[in-house]
Formats: sequence, C-alpha cells, structure tokens
Amino acid sequence: MTRQKKYAIGNSVMKNYSTLQVARMVGVHKVTLQRWLLNRKVAEPRRISDGGVIARVWTDRDVERVRKYKEQNYRKGRGRKPKPKR
Repeated sequence: MTRQKKYAIGNSVMKNYSTLQVARMVGVHKVTLQRWLLNRKVAEPRRISDGGVIARVWTDRDVERVRKYKEQNYRKGRGRKPKPKR
C-alpha cells in the first residue's frame, strides 16, 4: 500500500501547505505567521525532516486555526485590536 493511498480519505488526499502558502491564504506576511508560532499564539503544525531540512506541514485544519486567530487578534496597519473595556 502506497503512502498516498494509506492517508487518502475517500477519493481525495489531504492537502498540505507550506508556511508561505498559509500566510498568503490568510493574508498576513510570512514573518508575522512565524512570529505567532514562536510566541505560541498559534499552535505549531506537524514538522517533517527531508535531507536535514525541517519544514512545517500545514493542513486545512491548521489554516482554519490561523484564520480564527487573525480574526480575533489582528488588524493590519493599525496594530492589535483593543481589549474590551470592563
């Protein structure tokens, strides 16, 4: 059984994205997304190692988590959203 068939759901195979692709999909700069990862604002996706290079592998579920974080906490060009007054 090939790896592709092993992880296939029905007739489709799960899509995987790079960090740059996710940043573009969500509408933030790659550095912003990396900063969110380093500050643990967004959960770290699965990592793979290929020839000594470690890369993050993002799924659709991971992308949705980043979108949700952005909606709640990010305003481009105007800094962070103000915290609600008590």
